[in-house]
Amino acid sequence: MSNLVLDESSMNREASRGYSWWFSGDAFERQAAQDRRPPRRNLSAKLWSHPGRLTILYFFALIALATVLLELPISAHNRKVTDPVVAFFTAVSAASTCGIQVVNTTTHWSLFGQAVILLAVQFGGLGVMTFASLIALAVNKHIKASQRMLTARELGATKLSETKGVLNAVLVTTLLIEVITFLALFPGLLHVNHGNVRHALWEALFFAVISYNNAGFTPDGAGLHVNSWGVGLPVLLSAFCGTLGFPVLLNLVRAARKHTPLKRWTLHTKITLIGTFCMVAVSLLWFRCVEWNNHILFSHADLQTRLRYALTAAVMPRTSGFDPSWVPDVSDPTKVFMSAFMFIGGGSTSTAGGIRVTTFAVVLLVCRAAFRGKRDVTVFHKRINERTTMTAVSIMTTCLILVFTVSLALMAVSGCSLSNALFDTCSAFGLGGYTVGVADQSDPAALLLLAMTMIIGRIGPMTIAYAINRPSEAQAVRFPEEPIIVG
Repeated sequence: MSNLVLDESSMNREASRGYSWWFSGDAFERQAAQDRRPPRRNLSAKLWSHPGRLTILYFFALIALATVLLELPISAHNRKVTDPVVAFFTAVSAASTCGIQVVNTTTHWSLFGQAVILLAVQFGGLGVMTFASLIALAVNKHIKASQRMLTARELGATKLSETKGVLNAVLVTTLLIEVITFLALFPGLLHVNHGNVRHALWEALFFAVISYNNAGFTPDGAGLHVNSWGVGLPVLLSAFCGTLGFPVLLNLVRAARKHTPLKRWTLHTKITLIGTFCMVAVSLLWFRCVEWNNHILFSHADLQTRLRYALTAAVMPRTSGFDPSWVPDVSDPTKVFMSAFMFIGGGSTSTAGGIRVTTFAVVLLVCRAAFRGKRDVTVFHKRINERTTMTAVSIMTTCLILVFTVSLALMAVSGCSLSNALFDTCSAFGLGGYTVGVADQSDPAALLLLAMTMIIGRIGPMTIAYAINRPSEAQAVRFPEEPIIVG
């Protein structure tokens, strides 16, 4: 076994690049010896070697820290202790980048409290998987193989050796977009705040971090300033970039730098961009046709203002959660429509939530292949492997059951209608940041249910499954097939 030579033929040289270190030397012999006599490991070693559990630990630690800080009297304007349920819900909403607010951010939280929310959003938005790997990198000076493989899958890296570079690129990309958003927002906010430089600087920083992380918190009682393109447009663009996901942004940057033609972009990038633009277009068309004459939303508004509101309504509800004042006034069909789009969410490994655009797209492609009688699921002359299709169907089914169950529970504890319960549940799961009144500080049971849903929406069902169950061994026996009748 020690004399094993990795095949570096022309057919698999690219696929094996970056993995050769894993197979080098006597790796197989050392692994076999460890299997025969597994080393004893303490609790710390077990956590570091299991990125899924470490991710959940980091996430709950972030929530706990934010909750304690928000409970302090210094976090509130009135210098009183905030209700623990409200503090916990706000901490979960910030760390998960959901953005549902049960108290007014401007009037209830002090500057210190807003800073706590801002930091919770930043650390949560960078991604629990990213920070779990960065912590391991800081401690061990290198990322272990198990962590590299999981992180490579999470961030879209195709080779283990790319993981460290991807992590660095994630941090640089995040900070770069937030800095650009900050610089673009400052002139408009300076005008809105009538020349108050200090207040404009704080709002620009707050909006820059919040918009890219799609959290929806606002530091100003006036909200998003949707009537000002100098503020609304940078926020829209930053939030849109945040929904695409790190692999897409990295691929677009590399393609622009190397002048890569469109047909050579990665399949993941193509599906994400097409799915995102289709959802924005359909949403814009919906609000144009269904809510265009809603006098409560567009009262005394000219054509330009209506277009601004329609564009905001088309982009923000999926995951951003900005400017929630108009949401309770939409019709029930629009609530259901927005619920479906929040359930789908944004791109994979992005700051958004939901089942992800690519998951929904793969499920649609599976349906198309089934209706056409095709054995393989194909798109853009590429075949999607069976494991990916099984994962997509599993995620969508599990999340549908979760949303349905939580909606029924909300109806039972709060007495709300099905459309309102479904809306707030999808908003919590998809990290949409909107509420139609179900999330109320006077109803602790509803807040706890929605907080649990936000946690699941942020971490993701597959991450939780990985943390609980280790990868199973290969099956020694395959049972015979027998057909069943479906449909």
